[in-house]
Amino acid sequence: MRMTTNIGLAATLVVAATNLFAADLWPDYRGPTHDGHSEAKGLPLEMGDNNNVVWKTAIHGRGWSSPVVAEDEVWLTTATADGKKLSGLCVDAKTGKVSWDKELFSIPKPQFAHRFNSYASPSPLIDGDKVYLSWGSPGTACVDRKTKKIVWKRGDLVCDHFRGAGSSPVIFENLLILTMDGADVQYLIALDKTNGKTVWRKDRSTDFKDLDPNGKPKRDGDMRKSYATPILIEVAGKPQLLSPGAKSAFAYEPRTGKEIWAVRYANHSSASRTVYGNGLAFINTGYAKAELLAVKPTGKGDVTDSHVVWRMIKGVPNKPSPLLVGEHLYLVTDGGVASCVETKTGKVVWQERVGGEYSSAPVCVENRIYAFSQEGKVVVFRPNPEKFESLAKNQLGDGFMASPAIAGEAFYLRSKTHLYRVQNQ
Repeated sequence: MRMTTNIGLAATLVVAATNLFAADLWPDYRGPTHDGHSEAKGLPLEMGDNNNVVWKTAIHGRGWSSPVVAEDEVWLTTATADGKKLSGLCVDAKTGKVSWDKELFSIPKPQFAHRFNSYASPSPLIDGDKVYLSWGSPGTACVDRKTKKIVWKRGDLVCDHFRGAGSSPVIFENLLILTMDGADVQYLIALDKTNGKTVWRKDRSTDFKDLDPNGKPKRDGDMRKSYATPILIEVAGKPQLLSPGAKSAFAYEPRTGKEIWAVRYANHSSASRTVYGNGLAFINTGYAKAELLAVKPTGKGDVTDSHVVWRMIKGVPNKPSPLLVGEHLYLVTDGGVASCVETKTGKVVWQERVGGEYSSAPVCVENRIYAFSQEGKVVVFRPNPEKFESLAKNQLGDGFMASPAIAGEAFYLRSKTHLYRVQNQ
């Protein structure tokens, strides 16, 4: 039931010597293929504070970044509550012991971050023997995984995140691509992943249509913000970087930053990550009332009126990313409503209230969907296009803002205060 539309390009985004579907690798916050799927086997159906927890490690500070995993290493970022100290951590996957903990940036006067966000929300990214740790504008660092030495750092990228950063980095070939959608400026920037030097920068072409009486742009921070992380797809043999922003979503040529096409919409602060399959990109438009757009990524220029196949308005999450399984999308809204949607038509096949509040992206493994709530509720259901099929309801920890990681036969789960390894005992 896995989608294989994007396997050719996705293979360039993971460790070169590792099989694309390796079950012990979770290098990106949505996994090796950036879509929330895992080929792992033997994952637990049941979990709780005293059930199938191999270890539990307290993580200092406050951060919503998701863990990433490779070769028995779990990497994550954190920050002090006031945002003045930004640290990277490496945890031994076997024992839960913190093997490396280093303050990478000191910020005397941090930007404001909304209480719902944190100063460490962008997730790390593993690429071979390097790990990339980012906090948005305050700083990005490349660390050698073997020596734990800092390869390079950048702390000079200007962007007023307004309510805190959220977009995570992506890798394409020799480029580390960062998204800077702030209240003041909105742009993507590609750095040489070996030395951190700028290769290209592309400002958003969005027309916010908000001039004041003197002809100067108004500044409404929320209306210019986005928290979404791009994805890479392949269309007619050529790569595209799909990146939702405020008021518009864009496709760029990842090697140069050249804009290919754009779709306009009314919303802002998109956080959900796009998925691609069956010839369509499924793009979440963000707040205040999220829409889900199914877009053919084959156009040029403004394709709003020509390439949007369908729009879904009701039952669309603001933050949790969708899952694509076969011919259907599975959604879990922020308010705890699960849906199954036909990819070809946008028709809602079923909806079911599962309860809880959700920010993290659900995952699909062993023909099960796992969703982790902000209150620590873990619901498991079948990706069944015929009907909603509940498999389990669990309670673990103090709640999840970060998305889960899967490696081997274990979940690596970051709660608001701890990192867990959960595995059948």
